[in-house]
Amino acid sequence: MRISKLYLLCFLIGLVSVVTLSCRKNDKIDDSPGLQLAFSTDTVFFDTVFPTVGSITKRLVIYNQNKSKISISSIHLAGGQGSNYRINVNGTSSTSVSDIEIPGDDSIYVFVRVTIDPQNQSTPYVVCDSIEFLTNGSEQQVKLVAWGREAVFYNSANLKGNVIWDSLKAHVIYGSLRVDTNSSLTILAGTKVYFHKDAYLAVSYQSTLKTAGTLDHPVRFQGDRMDPFYRDLPGQWAGIYLERGSKNHEMNYTYLINGVFGIAVDSLGTADFPMLTISNSIIQNMTSVGIYAYGTSISAVNCVLGDCGGSCLSVNYGGIYDFKYVTIGNYWYSSVRHVSSLALRNYSYDDQGNKIYNALLKATFTNVIVYGSNDDEIELDSVAATPFEYRFDHAILKTRLKTSDIMRYSGCLINKDPGFVDAYKLNYQIDSISPAIQAGIQLAIPFDILGRNRGPAPALGAYEYVKLN
Repeated sequence: MRISKLYLLCFLIGLVSVVTLSCRKNDKIDDSPGLQLAFSTDTVFFDTVFPTVGSITKRLVIYNQNKSKISISSIHLAGGQGSNYRINVNGTSSTSVSDIEIPGDDSIYVFVRVTIDPQNQSTPYVVCDSIEFLTNGSEQQVKLVAWGREAVFYNSANLKGNVIWDSLKAHVIYGSLRVDTNSSLTILAGTKVYFHKDAYLAVSYQSTLKTAGTLDHPVRFQGDRMDPFYRDLPGQWAGIYLERGSKNHEMNYTYLINGVFGIAVDSLGTADFPMLTISNSIIQNMTSVGIYAYGTSISAVNCVLGDCGGSCLSVNYGGIYDFKYVTIGNYWYSSVRHVSSLALRNYSYDDQGNKIYNALLKATFTNVIVYGSNDDEIELDSVAATPFEYRFDHAILKTRLKTSDIMRYSGCLINKDPGFVDAYKLNYQIDSISPAIQAGIQLAIPFDILGRNRGPAPALGAYEYVKLN
């Protein structure tokens, strides 16, 4: 028994010695010349940074792939104190730090931020620098690149008169921006409008919003966060209100993405003079509704309404509507969606919760696709003795409704998968086996949303199918 205890004691002493020697070996700083660090990336890139606002903080990982400890003599910004960038190493924020040790087979973080100084440049520009590392006489660097953009900022502001925005500068909205009474805002091709959290744009009584995008240079409305996490995150900004009594709104090649809702269109407008005419536009990835229409008039051609937590198109309190070559696709996955993608109603509620009625004089959907992940993507909800006129003319519809009435449904394909290229990546183009191909009727609208010729037998929806050679 004593001999066993003696063996055990010797074993433990030996084990402690080995561990101690091993630790001492790893604690020894490796001063070999030419020693190299490894990095998580060779370039830290910041997408669109606005002047004075500052960027998000990005992380660079420095790896010591050696068995022994190393000491980095210096980590510094090549631009020195004049750099737009700042680094933070081990809790120290500066342009330069020294004598940073990394244990063997370990790593440390370097945090990087950038603030762009106003430079009166109307076009996007690049701000570059680098982080330089000196280890045992060996020099290495990681590049820093920021895409800067001069911008005009609005904070709970009003626009008066006839205002024109061009694409030379971005426009960033905090809080709200209102187009004042008897005024107009025209947004030219290529202009980008960014909204801070919960910000919105409102157009007042007797005022007008026009967006004049083109295929190559659309107008964009989106949140002001550019980092990858926010790229497809809905709910980043509120939406656009076209208030009651505003008029003659036009949108062409306009993209609205990642908001709470896209456009809320209030009362007034006629079939001859729609309150909103929208064409070649995309509204998608909204936590609530894509288009909310309240007793109004809308004409839409070549539009995509996609992926909303509520309805992509919600028509309330009647009105007059004409939708041609529209794709409504809703595969919302951020939460449970309890409503259909398309809802038509000829009533609403007043402030006391009482139903109020207004005629749905016209709601025509021609050469359209209405499809999604719910079992029924169409809701028709009406009150008696109030007109409720709707018609689907050549369409793919996902619905449980009875569609035998030829005055309401003509040339419709019911519950036929439209064959979207990749609905879960918001790509609502149609593939080569789609039943939408050549299923439409001629409407004297020769081109689709991508400018492709529809030919004599057009497809349904906003996208024509074009066979690749």
